[in-house]
Amino acid sequence: MSQDFDLIVIGGGSGGLAGAFRAAAHGARVVLLEPAALGGTCVNAGCVPKKAMWLAAEVARKLTMAGSLGFSTDHCALDWPTFIAHRQRYISSIHGSYRRRLDAAGIALLPLRAKLLDPCTVACEDGTRLSAARILIATGGHPVKPGIPGAELGGVSDDFFQWTAPPRRLALVGGGYVAVELAGVLQALGSRVELFVRGPRLMESFDHELTEQLAEDYRQAGVHLHFGRAIAAVEPDDGGVCVRDAQGQASGRFDALLFATGRRANTARLGLEAAGVATDGHGRIQIDDGHATNVEGVFAVGDVSTDLPLTPVAIAAARRLMDRLYGGIDERLDPRDIPTVVFSHPPIGRIGLTEDEARERHGDDVHVYRSGFRPMLHALAESEQRSLFKLVCVGAQRRVVGIHLLGDAADEILQGFAVALKLGVTLRDLRNTVAIHPTSAEELVLMR
Repeated sequence: MSQDFDLIVIGGGSGGLAGAFRAAAHGARVVLLEPAALGGTCVNAGCVPKKAMWLAAEVARKLTMAGSLGFSTDHCALDWPTFIAHRQRYISSIHGSYRRRLDAAGIALLPLRAKLLDPCTVACEDGTRLSAARILIATGGHPVKPGIPGAELGGVSDDFFQWTAPPRRLALVGGGYVAVELAGVLQALGSRVELFVRGPRLMESFDHELTEQLAEDYRQAGVHLHFGRAIAAVEPDDGGVCVRDAQGQASGRFDALLFATGRRANTARLGLEAAGVATDGHGRIQIDDGHATNVEGVFAVGDVSTDLPLTPVAIAAARRLMDRLYGGIDERLDPRDIPTVVFSHPPIGRIGLTEDEARERHGDDVHVYRSGFRPMLHALAESEQRSLFKLVCVGAQRRVVGIHLLGDAADEILQGFAVALKLGVTLRDLRNTVAIHPTSAEELVLMR
């Protein structure tokens, strides 16, 4: 049977767009199905608007320090509607760029939902049927609320991007990266934030020493942290809400509450059962190391799959997949040593093994080096915020297997050092590199 296209892409987020563009560049006939705004979560309710709000919060933090340094800071409060207009203008420009690139690449864009009828056919919501030799599923994920009484009284991270003013007093439920990022932004922009964390610390996948220092930095910034507080219910309270934990203890009144308690893959109503595509216990599409599902010709990338849920991972996976399918280039995404940064205040980043992971794997062969310091601007302004950089090394060669950064510019610093780690850098290599002074980054080449 003749096919309408070579590739059907379901989902126009980061992974779907990257796959569509790369396949078309290799000459494939591609159709992209996306009923909502192009760019998915990252562009519309994730990385891009989050980073914009983070930048606004960074400006606010520096303005706070500016008064200590002799600057006049009168009338410096953020006008949210004005800033949001700038943010949305920037996002609209990204949408326009995507549409122009799709047209230039000859990719058909259909603003429709679709579901699989079989491994090579999809049905669109308007009744149209499309067929192709291959199908790429890249529908992403969405935030979810816990199944507790009163959960409907709270919002999720997507709702934050609809706000036009900060709440005076805010409860955030969760201890992962979304909760940490929102807490830092909103505290800096004028809210009084309380963070309710079920476990004993923030972000369990990050190095424990750095998350302990981040918690202290947040306390110094005014964020109230409640560890070991599993929220069992949300109750109305005089136009706001209060939360009640598993021990029955109730909080005071909050003007707003946001849940940051996890995400779920967008696999409902995709017709996966009809096509025989397997999912795991969390509803994510199961894939192999080549991003193929258990059904021949059907592939998946991004948050809808069992991949690491990071936008750059989805993009890299999709490009390599299309290079292999249509370009004859046999490359696969290396899931090891993927750098990641959380845009907290200050940012925290990691690549490679934490100290605990390294000791579990290498035992007494592990050597750890640390540098705790106060960045120059914070020292000048007499701010209490501190940075902590950490290297995890293995063996007599002191090969670096983990780099962990907490501090201003950690997000920018980590990218270059991530390349070094992937290439097998040793502690001696770092020490043989002349430092750039005065910077925070120099701490990584001066550790003893």
